[in-house]
Amino acid sequence: MAKPTVIVITGPTASGKTSLALGTAQNIEDRTGKTVEIISADSRQVYKHIPITTAQPTNEELSRFKHHFVNKLELDGEFNAGEFGSQARILIDKLFSEGKIPLVVGGSGLYVNSLVYGFFEIGSDDKQLDKKFKAKREEIYKLKNEKGFDYLLDELKKNDPETFGKMKEIKERRVIRALEVFYVTGIPISQHQSHKIEINFDSEMYAIQMERSELYAGINNRTDVMLSNGMIEEIELLKNRGYHYKTHNSLNTVGAREIFDYLDGLITKERMTELIKQNTRRFAKRQMTWFRRDENIRWIAKEFEIKA
Repeated sequence: MAKPTVIVITGPTASGKTSLALGTAQNIEDRTGKTVEIISADSRQVYKHIPITTAQPTNEELSRFKHHFVNKLELDGEFNAGEFGSQARILIDKLFSEGKIPLVVGGSGLYVNSLVYGFFEIGSDDKQLDKKFKAKREEIYKLKNEKGFDYLLDELKKNDPETFGKMKEIKERRVIRALEVFYVTGIPISQHQSHKIEINFDSEMYAIQMERSELYAGINNRTDVMLSNGMIEEIELLKNRGYHYKTHNSLNTVGAREIFDYLDGLITKERMTELIKQNTRRFAKRQMTWFRRDENIRWIAKEFEIKA
């Protein structure tokens, strides 16, 4: 029996993914008469309280189609690519069983890969194991404070050289996650992830391609719009409630970091704006590099009409 196909729309930030997804969803509904629901593959839009900072769809856009994984988690909640992949696959199976059509959109490469290709979800269904991970994570953070981050890197090189060797960019959270998995299970995370998940659907993946100058101009313009729409005030409210990107990973993202630094008096407002634009452009470049490695992705113009 042939598997159903899921359309996935991805690409760099500020490239027009939301607009393309809404148009595609409407075309599918008009052509098939079936209900379309949108699944967001964005690691930051899943959080509450930061709709402007994370460029979440507007209330009007959200009202047009049911959206999943948008504005759902509190800022102190933990969520990762493996959990997303597991939950989204269950949701997709459910939607197909109800005669509905899922449409995936988002620019978080790990989330897309987890969903489409499968990760081994370590401890995702084992609450006791999750507690052990959390306790071990706290111990690792203490080690970092006592012995420094270089000590953690040496531990990772020693215990899981394959994972270390695959890291194109050293990120603290990924290093700590790899170490906690090894310390708790005794098995490197690279071996865990080699166990592929059975996936009940095929994927048709599209990424929006733009001239770099056009993409960067769009990023700069969107930043100005977001700031005028209250992004600083959004972060200031959270700061007054005790939140900070240094203590909450959910806020450790482009836009939020620079505004916190501005509110902390570390940089001027002009420098803050300049850095948001610069760091968003760099982020978009990294996204393009990530997605270009995937030969299954079809690159399209943002005006392209995707037909299901």
